[in-house]
Amino acid sequence: MSGNLYVVSGPSGAGKGTLLAQALKGRDDVWLSVSATTRSAREGEQNGREYYFLTPEEFQRLIAEDGLLEWAFVHGNYYGTLKDEVLKRRAEGSDIILEIEPQGAFQVQAKHPEALLIFIEPPSLGELEERLRKRGSETDEQIAARLRHAELEMALRDRYTVVIVNDDLETAAQALKTVFEGSMRGGSMRL
Repeated sequence: MSGNLYVVSGPSGAGKGTLLAQALKGRDDVWLSVSATTRSAREGEQNGREYYFLTPEEFQRLIAEDGLLEWAFVHGNYYGTLKDEVLKRRAEGSDIILEIEPQGAFQVQAKHPEALLIFIEPPSLGELEERLRKRGSETDEQIAARLRHAELEMALRDRYTVVIVNDDLETAAQALKTVFEGSMRGGSMRL
């Protein structure tokens, strides 16, 4: 029996990674996919753990060889999911979580309509800007671009099955955990 396929999206700084870490504590039956990217590694990131860091040429080769389940060009870099890795683990029965951009989420949904799409939304754009500034990894210009992109992403949230507003970490993590436990299948909902 194939595992479930979950797609988690939301603006940069919405807290997707933090929520996923909280919701998946103690779960060894779920596999969080590691995306590939052409962006440079941030301090402390390791190849194969946070991302597979590829050259633009390596990424283009994967596109040409149909080696990606989905891919997008965002913030000046390519991001994508290695297809073989996901399909193999899913066939083994593992539940799979993809943390990806909306462009990629809709590509996955077109190929795998059974996928459950989850959107993580910040409480406000002001809060999102504050979170991005606290990271200290981007210039003012990059933050402004991320905020413009966040507005576009948030306009797509109604295309997701579940929307979770991350205004309280514990509450939002519990809502996400409940979704992964399968008690919220069917129908669109906002949490």
